[in-house]
Amino acid sequence: MEPKLIWLLAFVVLYWAYCIFWGIKGAISSRTASDYFIAGRGISLWVFVLAATATSFSGWTFMGHPGLLYRDGFQYAYASFYAITIPFTGVIFLKRQWMLGKRYGFVTPGEMLSEYFRGDFIRILVVIVALCFSVPYLGLQLRASGFLFNVLTDGLLGINVGMWLLSAVVFIYVASGGLRAVAYVDTLQCILLAFGIVAIGVIALNAVGGFEKLNEGIAALAELDQKRTPAGYSHYIAIPGVIQFVANGPSATGGAWTGMMILTYMFALMGIQSAPAFTMWAFSNRNPAPFAPQQVWASSFGIGLILFVFTAFQGIGGHFLGADAAMNAAKPEVVNNVLGGMLASDFGVNDLMKAPGKQGMLVPLLINLMADTAPWLVGLLAVCALAAMQSTGAAYMSTAGGMLTRDILKHFIMPNASHATQKLWGRVGVGVIVLAALIVATVSTDALVLLGGLAVAFGFQMWPALIAVCYVPWFTKAGITTGLFLGILGVIFTEKFGAQIAGAFGYTLPWGRWPLTMHSAFWGIVVNLGAAIIISAISQSKASYEHRMKFHNFLREHAAVPEDKRSLIPAAWIITLVWFFFAIGPGAVIGNTIFGDPNDAATWMFGMPSIWAWQILWWALGVFMMWFLAYRVGMSQVPEREVEALVEDIGDLGEGKARLDLDAPGK
Repeated sequence: MEPKLIWLLAFVVLYWAYCIFWGIKGAISSRTASDYFIAGRGISLWVFVLAATATSFSGWTFMGHPGLLYRDGFQYAYASFYAITIPFTGVIFLKRQWMLGKRYGFVTPGEMLSEYFRGDFIRILVVIVALCFSVPYLGLQLRASGFLFNVLTDGLLGINVGMWLLSAVVFIYVASGGLRAVAYVDTLQCILLAFGIVAIGVIALNAVGGFEKLNEGIAALAELDQKRTPAGYSHYIAIPGVIQFVANGPSATGGAWTGMMILTYMFALMGIQSAPAFTMWAFSNRNPAPFAPQQVWASSFGIGLILFVFTAFQGIGGHFLGADAAMNAAKPEVVNNVLGGMLASDFGVNDLMKAPGKQGMLVPLLINLMADTAPWLVGLLAVCALAAMQSTGAAYMSTAGGMLTRDILKHFIMPNASHATQKLWGRVGVGVIVLAALIVATVSTDALVLLGGLAVAFGFQMWPALIAVCYVPWFTKAGITTGLFLGILGVIFTEKFGAQIAGAFGYTLPWGRWPLTMHSAFWGIVVNLGAAIIISAISQSKASYEHRMKFHNFLREHAAVPEDKRSLIPAAWIITLVWFFFAIGPGAVIGNTIFGDPNDAATWMFGMPSIWAWQILWWALGVFMMWFLAYRVGMSQVPEREVEALVEDIGDLGEGKARLDLDAPGK
């Protein structure tokens, strides 16, 4: 057996042992349903900081992000700003959701929204969103793990065999230990994810020949590039304008990543922390103390630094390591052809984009660079990738299983279910979700990719409902429920999946995918929020409004910005809007040229393309924005007044369909 395979097996066994240990420990600790589904509201500060970060940044960050940067260049690298926009959602909503969960004993977002709006259809829609998010997202992660190990074992482990085998352990520890086990395993997974990306970035940069050699290669790449933006710049180092009025966004001239596409794609990724799973993460904490350090330092600063530096080394560096046949032929002086030999010997091709996994092959190939000189590192980096891919999947398995149990089984079918029964069916729910994800991933890769494209956009459709319950009592049950339903349809029919549905009935959608170079998340939220506003305006009820105000009166007493900080609110709005406009919106087009002419490397002020310098600048300003909102304004700080729980767990009130009596004395 090759040394790298021995090390790979050794590290995988050690990693699995750690996972199963926490599965057993979590099972022993889970005495009640709340213990199992939300860790008894007792997750500690640093466990949440690391676990929530691992959940937010999945195997796609580890495996897919560098490959897309290789394919689309720095115009795609604006997606790295999700290190800031994902936790931005947390700044807006997590603290207030935690307070409502603590006060009223909510375990799932369906319980919270159903109680707030006094209706069950919203509960069902939340479960649908959770499943539509979890199954394809999990399937993508699991298939990627099978693909990775297929490459690293030189085909010894088949993709589907590896996928099912690697999924078995994650199912065991998640089903056994619930969210507590997920959280403690995620702490290690976060460290492995960060270490792995940095290490592979260093490997790539070292193989290229250093930072100066990398930028020399970028200049050569831009010179050779045949794909030009409307302004005549290489698509690798410039975005193609603010917007393009085309029916099908991906067909835009010079690449799809216009300013508006970047902005609306960030909207989609903001759906990660507005997805139902993150509401349960919020409920699982002792207090809001972990929110600010996770949002500002672990995510915005730490992951942001890793993505804008080390992931860029991987993605762009691949062109100068032999993965790009055109570069190999035209500019051999800037190429260290170490990947070309692997592609030729293993796959019989001379270009990464002709390999079976296309750009998805890049990271496995970079890991394999160390097979001869440091086989132990190949094993370690493989486990880093596996941990990254399982970190998000585990959380969505656990929380979706909890929602199936609490919001469907317990609420509608078995209202008097005991704690043991709920835990049993929670484990069954985890099994159903894993099985569904594996079947979809095994039977149809194309369907998996199509469904995966919908996942985060579905999560973003929860924004109006969360705005309602956290900030705006004016929205009604009819408005939010109808808006959420129509928003889901809006997402579907501005994606490839919707076009396929229409085609099955003999229709063609004239607007294609991502019309006007704007992501489906945007079109979904336009329909969603528009319907919510219109229908809320005509469905107002005094009694329902007074009921909702009981929640908002509580939030105003405990979560409002303190009087001594209210003068900061205008500044917070200005900073946020300016950052969104220039960092990830229409103003990002300035970054193409402000620090040098993309067509003339001699004018690059910092020795790098203007677009890269612009991204790093606005990343730093984004960290400041997040610090200002989370700490200075106090949106993620522990409330000054202690939150008194009216009930520990709404499911322990007795009859499962009973409502909280908010009109009772003292409530």
